[in-house]
Amino acid sequence: MKAAVLHEVNQPLVIEDVSVPNPGPREVLIRTCVAGLCHSDLHFMEGLYPHPLPAVLGHESAGVVEKVGSDVTYVKPGDHVVTCLSVFCGTCDNCTTGRTVLCTDTTVKMLPGQSNRLSWAREEKLHQFLNLSSFAEQMLVHENAIVKIRKDMPLELAALIGCGVITGYGAVVNTAKVQAGETVAVIGCGGVGMAAINGAAIAGAGRIIAIDTNPAKLQLATKLGATDIVDPSRGDVVQQVRELTGGGVHHSFEVLGRKETAEQSFAMLAAGGTATIVGMIPFGQKIELHGFDFLRERRIQGSSMGSNHFRVDMPRLVEFYMRGKLHLEDWISAKLKLSEINEGFANMKAGKTLRSVIVFDA
Repeated sequence: MKAAVLHEVNQPLVIEDVSVPNPGPREVLIRTCVAGLCHSDLHFMEGLYPHPLPAVLGHESAGVVEKVGSDVTYVKPGDHVVTCLSVFCGTCDNCTTGRTVLCTDTTVKMLPGQSNRLSWAREEKLHQFLNLSSFAEQMLVHENAIVKIRKDMPLELAALIGCGVITGYGAVVNTAKVQAGETVAVIGCGGVGMAAINGAAIAGAGRIIAIDTNPAKLQLATKLGATDIVDPSRGDVVQQVRELTGGGVHHSFEVLGRKETAEQSFAMLAAGGTATIVGMIPFGQKIELHGFDFLRERRIQGSSMGSNHFRVDMPRLVEFYMRGKLHLEDWISAKLKLSEINEGFANMKAGKTLRSVIVFDA
């Protein structure tokens, strides 16, 4: 099969011939239909987060099951599935207490050979990325890395649910547990930010403030549920939010992964408010907060993949789309071939796209 391989950080991906073996007892072989380009991939491509190289990146994807291992009962060939990097073992303390997204045994016990799933003619090892490696025509994954979905759901839209949508929506609904009528601010209107805005609207937030410097993204945010827009280039963003709300928001969501915006997310809170950091702040970078603000019971917390229970959440998100509550068509800026993947990431970095997807039959 063809796959896009990252050999070195800050270098283009290279299309290579790669192989996968037949599925092991609990593994599933998937024909990849669609893979989304995510900022998380870009973080690893630029070396902001470490990962063994060479590797096949990609983690936001949907496809069709081709083969299953001997012990797999959850899916069968022909089923449509969405992947998720939140692979769970089902037996560790976090899994058995309902926090599968924080599974502690994913790579230690359950998937000891994950780096050997991919092979090629070279002598060096080829690494699988986040138990998935979606930038390839096929994926060999553990059965607990996928969720089965209804076949009338368009796969190019279903792929978005596997990362960007569940991350933003889940941060609002699962991590922060936004209640009807509460005020929400979302810093950054990319794919994840749009999902947070749409999720806040579904949750019944009373006021949803979209924050971005891109007028086109702000306009789309209003379609997805934003009641107010703030452009940081027009003045102090914290002051703008405080003036709009008369003192700050109940919930803020930082989805850019930057030190300064993480600090702003905390500063724009009302007393008793909660800032949820969704973006991937570069590895090793620290944020600074005013200690006094904690005396007014302001909180800051992280969110991992929207605190998802993906086999429950993703089918629900599919239903939201099918009923017109989740506006996924508006998110896709470009449909690309695998050979155009570097162009897609260049456009992402330049801020020209909301979400680009690789369509493997294109």
